[in-house]
Amino acid sequence: MLKLPEKFIDEMIAHAREEAPNECCGIVAGQDGQAVKLFRGRNAEASPYLYYLDKDQLFEIHRECDDNGWEFLAIYHSHTKTKAYPSPTDIDQAYWPESYYVIISLRRRWHPTKRAFRIVEGVVSEEKIRAE
Repeated sequence: MLKLPEKFIDEMIAHAREEAPNECCGIVAGQDGQAVKLFRGRNAEASPYLYYLDKDQLFEIHRECDDNGWEFLAIYHSHTKTKAYPSPTDIDQAYWPESYYVIISLRRRWHPTKRAFRIVEGVVSEEKIRAE
């Protein structure tokens, strides 16, 4: 189960709405399974169909996490027109099997859907999200 502060969930939804019609992306850093910081990412693709976190920003986030003993607890992105389920591209690009993957769907813009998944070697399993 992925436990996230309510303010992080609200921030991910706000980020998704602000970036629409393009997908947003970002990282939730954690320590011992607890979320400690949300990093809003820049989608280097600037696309409504694909996300790729800007490589320079990813490097900086990774360095800050290493310096603080944090891990990538969750990697999030939005789907602007489709449901909150990993696309074939999402599955192919799931490079951190130890992280949760959170998808915010804006298919119904004012009633967004959030779902969390683990993606390990191409196998998708849904995980519960608990707001704290």
